Amino acid sequence: MHVPVETPMPNLTVPEVQAWREYWEEIMRRIGTVFARAEMRTRAMAYLAGLLSPAERKNSWQLAEISGAQTPYSFQHLLGRADWEPEALRDRLRAYVTAYLHAPDAVGVIDETGFLKKGMHSVGVARQYSGTAGRIENCQIGVFLAYASRHGHTLLDRELYLPAAWMDDRERCRRAGIPEDRAFATKPALARHMLERTLMAGVVVAWLTGDSIYGDDRALRQWLEAQRQAYVLAVSGKEAVWLQHHQRRISTLLQELPAEGWERLSAGLGSKGPRWYDWRRVEASAPPQEGWQRWVLIRRRIVEPTQMTAYIAYAPATTGLAEMVRVAGMRWTVEESFQIAKGEVGLDHYEVRSWTGWYRHITLAMWAQAFLTVLRAETGADAAPKKGGQGPTATSLARFKAHRGLQSA
Repeated sequence: MHVPVETPMPNLTVPEVQAWREYWEEIMRRIGTVFARAEMRTRAMAYLAGLLSPAERKNSWQLAEISGAQTPYSFQHLLGRADWEPEALRDRLRAYVTAYLHAPDAVGVIDETGFLKKGMHSVGVARQYSGTAGRIENCQIGVFLAYASRHGHTLLDRELYLPAAWMDDRERCRRAGIPEDRAFATKPALARHMLERTLMAGVVVAWLTGDSIYGDDRALRQWLEAQRQAYVLAVSGKEAVWLQHHQRRISTLLQELPAEGWERLSAGLGSKGPRWYDWRRVEASAPPQEGWQRWVLIRRRIVEPTQMTAYIAYAPATTGLAEMVRVAGMRWTVEESFQIAKGEVGLDHYEVRSWTGWYRHITLAMWAQAFLTVLRAETGADAAPKKGGQGPTATSLARFKAHRGLQSA
């Protein structure tokens, strides 16, 4: 039986179908006021439905096929010229995620991901290192904040990184629709912007974690400490830390650690069970905040003890080693969130080139991922869309493409 795109559902049991409908109706209530016109609200929900559909690629062409539209123009208008604010949609996403996934020991996770691009016209695109590809590629880089708790994890906020070469070319920025007041910002600075507005909105995270791009940024660490925000941030060997009134490079500290005194702890469950490592921590210089402490936390591989990862941790002085290990182990949640968002709801399937288009598609895709995360957390249903499906009116859109001399996307 064909299910209309306004209420997309994978192959679920009858109770799961009912739950899907109830949670889908809640999404419509939560985001509806972002769109002043009823037509645009309907189009936004159709776009979300398409992101949750089995379409192989979640671009405007294939989403039009899934929804039964004769052309992709309405979706392209939604992402481009339509009158609505993706920031307002993001704010509602924040409220939705924390309403369902809140836990007192929740962790905020910051990380970036790459979006590979062939041309040079998409906003922010440049030849730059992409951790997704593991090499320098022609790509865009998005910096993200994820929310992770015992109930689930999903993306919460996003910023597009603009390389300095872009910001030095104001005409290029104007053509891409980048706001005039937008200045160059490093990835840690973008992370701080997201954290500032998240904390100001009343969201409480017990901890923050991230990789060495963020841990090596002392300005970010100092700002977090000024907020009394506990963190466990990875640092590279080139970073330095104060130990007993002497500044030491992390690489030197790792070489001088004794063989004894390590504690074997799990950093959480992985695909093959508990992720066991050897751990230890070394007290660093005390911060100015009374009752708080800094440490250098070290993770050592069991089978390759020369392979170590260092973190700088900041937390109440009574915090135990096992709790820091738990937080360090939560970083994988943002990587899985990227995999889910790209693999299931088309986070990287967009064809927009403008600043506005990027933020609109990305925010809608984050909503689609959050919907699946909440549905799984609340019902236990495996709600992932199965790829390869076709919309009922794919042939009409195919005829439109043929008439215009266009190739399928």
